Amino acid sequence: MSIPATYQRIVLASRPRGPVTPENFRLETVPVPQLAAGEVLIRNHYLSLDPYMRGRMSAAKSYASSQQLDQTMIGGTVGQVLASRNELYQVGDYVNGVLGWAEMGVSDGVLLRKLDATRIPLSAFLGVVGMPGMAAWYGFNQIMQAAAGETVVVSAASGAVGSVVGQLARLRGCRVVGIAGGQEKCDYVVRELGFDACVDYKAGNLEADLAAATPDGVDAIFENVGGACLDAALARTNAFARVALCGLIAGFNGGELPIKNARLLLINRLTLRGFIITEHMEYWPQGLQELAVLVANGQIKYRESVADGLAAAPEAFMGLLQGRNFGKQLVKLI
Repeated sequence: MSIPATYQRIVLASRPRGPVTPENFRLETVPVPQLAAGEVLIRNHYLSLDPYMRGRMSAAKSYASSQQLDQTMIGGTVGQVLASRNELYQVGDYVNGVLGWAEMGVSDGVLLRKLDATRIPLSAFLGVVGMPGMAAWYGFNQIMQAAAGETVVVSAASGAVGSVVGQLARLRGCRVVGIAGGQEKCDYVVRELGFDACVDYKAGNLEADLAAATPDGVDAIFENVGGACLDAALARTNAFARVALCGLIAGFNGGELPIKNARLLLINRLTLRGFIITEHMEYWPQGLQELAVLVANGQIKYRESVADGLAAAPEAFMGLLQGRNFGKQLVKLI
């Protein structure tokens, strides 16, 4: 494979004050570095865009260090090895890494994962058989622990994480109720993914509609959004319900996230646990293997929104934060 002399990347030019803007990013052309011993040069085919990136753009203290200014924006990638000085990786291998918003990248091999793209499309390793899928698998199996016949509520139900949670719950025999924005997303969640019901939070009747969809109350919640969605779901909880708190996208632009129904945490003896999936890597081999089988067999479906070219990444990311994506948001780089 021929190796170009330069590649493009996008760096964080400034930290957002409120909503993310195009001016927060800068597209650069940089030279391809020489490999040191143990390193691998990778041509990225797809870049993953995920809500957690908004938190990293802030300088505020969080569970992970902030994205550095003037450095390549963080992000998961899948691609192909162009050159290798690491005996574990050969030229032509397909790999999953965290090489960021860039056409190419160098890895020391520590965070790389070899991929078998014969039964599953390469892009799926950034979604349903990647970090989002693992977040769904872990939250459902380790925190929600929903049994057949129980009612499960999933916010951002048509997204990369929520869609997998709902399908895992359906396979378990649960009653599955999604929350999504817009009739098109709700129709997809019910008709394509097999949810029992889906509430359109944009319709303006969130609490009443969710109550109607959960006549027997709620036994487990997978929360991606926070704010009004979480409050409405808490209002429907049964005793000893479990809440897996994966994301709080409603607060990413600095908005407050009050919980009006906090008293139900005590009254219903709820278990609410936040988690960061990269802190539970010991579960990844089992979870990814199970997800891969389910996807290959057609038991879990997924949908992707794909932006074309690295320069399209900022606009696609801003759209993701506003809910304009449908399913997993990717950027196609090749």
